[in-house]
Amino acid sequence: MNIPLRTEFPGGFLFGVAGSSYQTEGHGYGGAGLTHWDTFAATPGNVAFRHNGFRACDHYHLYEADLDLAAEAGFDAWRFSTSWARILPEGSGQPNQEGLDFYDRLVDAILARGMKPFLSLYHWELPSALSDAGGWVNRDIAARFGDFTKTTMSRLGDRVFATAPVNEPWCVSWLSHFDGIHAPGLRDIRAATRTMHHVLLAHGYAIAAMRSLGLSNLGMVANLEYAQPADSSEDSSAKASLYDGVFNRWFLDGVIKGAYPQIVLDGLEQHLPANWESDFGVITAPLDWVGINYYTRKLVAPNGSGGFPGYTEVEGTLKKTDVDWEIFPGGLEHFLSRINKEYARGLPVYVTENGMACRDRLRAGTVDDLDRIDYIASHLEVARNAVRNGVNLHGYFVWSMLDNYEWALGYRKRFGIVHVDFDTLVRTPKASYLALKSALAR
Repeated sequence: MNIPLRTEFPGGFLFGVAGSSYQTEGHGYGGAGLTHWDTFAATPGNVAFRHNGFRACDHYHLYEADLDLAAEAGFDAWRFSTSWARILPEGSGQPNQEGLDFYDRLVDAILARGMKPFLSLYHWELPSALSDAGGWVNRDIAARFGDFTKTTMSRLGDRVFATAPVNEPWCVSWLSHFDGIHAPGLRDIRAATRTMHHVLLAHGYAIAAMRSLGLSNLGMVANLEYAQPADSSEDSSAKASLYDGVFNRWFLDGVIKGAYPQIVLDGLEQHLPANWESDFGVITAPLDWVGINYYTRKLVAPNGSGGFPGYTEVEGTLKKTDVDWEIFPGGLEHFLSRINKEYARGLPVYVTENGMACRDRLRAGTVDDLDRIDYIASHLEVARNAVRNGVNLHGYFVWSMLDNYEWALGYRKRFGIVHVDFDTLVRTPKASYLALKSALAR
């Protein structure tokens, strides 16, 4: 399948690549403080092969070569994140100048190559000192995040093109505090519920901090999964709606509509902090754009437990990626229409992440990741058609530029369009990189 050409999109449509700090930089460098991911990864059973982000892709030292690859492929934008613990090793207090200097150099290098810097301030690595104080379960985290935002954006904000406070709030809260799959690895419904609220409060504090600096082009980035009933029963339909409420609507409704979906409140309201409704004045700070990360759909059915949320994921029949996610471009079509009409309401929309894990093999200096080419092509077709149908879509970002540290899955799952040898750190562009380079040629 051929990737749609740049010329099939409007002028000014941005094609970008994405990555994150802990997954690529190498957290053992540059004076970064310990994070809850360091301790989570050091605990047996949490991460495949006990892999950690100490060296990762060493993007900290090799960023210029990585940016050269992106520029050579014709990408217009580079999406990255800052590490809270690299800038404020204790979570607050005196900044680490090495950390600020690194991001200063990185932003300048992105601009020097004619690309636009898209920043996510937080992509999951919380300073250990804040984790020890309760982390995202502690309401004080929101104010601390506002302080971190002001410190960071006072240095970078004059050159960053677009900024979102938190990448994928569902992962920060539910996946990490209810499912226990990511750091800090809790399985506690009260902790999860409070985190679901506090992460949005932190988002609001960050937006306010950036507005106080005179900054604009501020948005949010939510990861969305298309929930379908596993069968035709009313129970499965109800559970699919609840899944959509927990995964998607809680965060979008909270930030944009100033309310949480009642279907979720019925199970979680008792666990929310006192006077939670009064925080919506902060949470709903106006945005300039909306970003969505989309990968897959989920088939949902009751799990028979009787407890909340009482659903389970059922294996589907569609072709799957190397992390067993079904390939379903129709979900992206659904969300682009839904976000455009119900949430963005005239604001620009970006697909801030989309991509797939493949069982990539480096043979004779090449990686023939044809499945990834098909995946990107099918989703970019959806994006192109959405624009033609009136969706105010301004850009699309491939996840990810580099094979990297894939959190609890370690280094064995590869999402990159550039292969990384994690022993030698040699970068090798894959067939998907070359296909995108051809499609993006001006």
